[in-house]
Amino acid sequence: MDGEHYPPVVRAAIEHISSRIPGCAVVGAALLGGREKVALDGSFDVGVPLVVGPTPEDAMGAAMARFSPELVLDLSDQPVVDLRVRMKLVTIALVNGVPYQGADFRFDPPPRPRVATKPTVAVIGTGKRTGKTAVSAHLARLLAARGTPPVIVAMGRGGPAEPELVDPATFDLSPKGLVELALSGRHAASDHLEDALTAGVVTIGTRRCGGGMAGAPADSTFADGVVLANSRPEHVLVLEGSGQAIPPVHADATICVVPADGIRAITEGLGPYRVLLSDAVVITMAEAPFAVSGAADVERSVRGVAPGARVTRTGLRPFPLEPVSDRTVFYVTTAPASAIDLMVGHLEREHGCTVVGTSTHLAHRPKLSEDLERAGEAEVLLVELKAAAVDLAARLALERGLEVVFCDNRVVSLGGDGSFDELALATTDLAVERYNP
Repeated sequence: MDGEHYPPVVRAAIEHISSRIPGCAVVGAALLGGREKVALDGSFDVGVPLVVGPTPEDAMGAAMARFSPELVLDLSDQPVVDLRVRMKLVTIALVNGVPYQGADFRFDPPPRPRVATKPTVAVIGTGKRTGKTAVSAHLARLLAARGTPPVIVAMGRGGPAEPELVDPATFDLSPKGLVELALSGRHAASDHLEDALTAGVVTIGTRRCGGGMAGAPADSTFADGVVLANSRPEHVLVLEGSGQAIPPVHADATICVVPADGIRAITEGLGPYRVLLSDAVVITMAEAPFAVSGAADVERSVRGVAPGARVTRTGLRPFPLEPVSDRTVFYVTTAPASAIDLMVGHLEREHGCTVVGTSTHLAHRPKLSEDLERAGEAEVLLVELKAAAVDLAARLALERGLEVVFCDNRVVSLGGDGSFDELALATTDLAVERYNP
């Protein structure tokens, strides 16, 4: 509520709540601001215990801590609480697992039941093409290197009808094998296939459709995928989000991936919600030619929203999964055109190939098809396992006699509270510590 309303009006509204919501008892109130109707002595008697704060968010946080409510009922209005402020208040309620209801709207915390029977680390993001899969795969390789390989449970908009377990030791992840999979009608570039190929660990693929403002999928098979993962001998699960959708099960610790140009995604609407859920935030593409100044803005915003979260800035580098030294290469990626010089320079310098052509249209089939007409001089098609990589790019390349090599994007640390490796492993250790069977 706010001080632009006369106290008797607010008191009456509070008294009417029990008739609107049967069985509801008001345990307290938060005065969010506004002084017009507040008495000279600062009193604002509405018949229930009252907390205040220097900002609406502070008052809301104090009320949550003091009263531990099961529902937040919003009796405020403009000018004290506009849409921007209201969404911040909704975020605070949802992070605390409490529904937030107003005059003509309601937000409920997305259900995230405890399904896993082992420690879990969620990797979530603020949208598509943020680097979640690269981060998940890199984390999996780190864990495997220290003797605790995880199972990655991924979900996607083109995932299998039923949860699918992929063991890279037995599943045919070769270009030819994946093309055959695509020809059978499957999406052969699903995230769980990319994870299995690039991380070398067991993965489980699931599907989801739709996504809500707080990250809940409208429909998914993810929980069934976690149940399948429970039967595996690995001791840790990595739960990979899809776009801005968050895995719909409980996670013991969370890493949020935010691109350097993603300031609006974490400051507008329920953007802060994903940051507040997280123990570590990975800022990707935090270098030229991407949004260098944007990375600083994102880091500043993250620290303002969630002072306790650890932050690391990173870049991504192409990494061919087979040797391409002394070969001519046509490189296909989802990276923006502004990044091509950086990526090509890295490939030629670090991997010894000669890049004779590129396409940044991996996620745009008509333009990709046109670009591939220029690949004739290349010996190798180097392509990320995403989007149209298999059903279009790899298929055409194999038909034309080119060798196909899949390309990973490896995380490189650029600064922050520690290296990516340090923060990723520390977050996993935190998940193990928090896990309560």
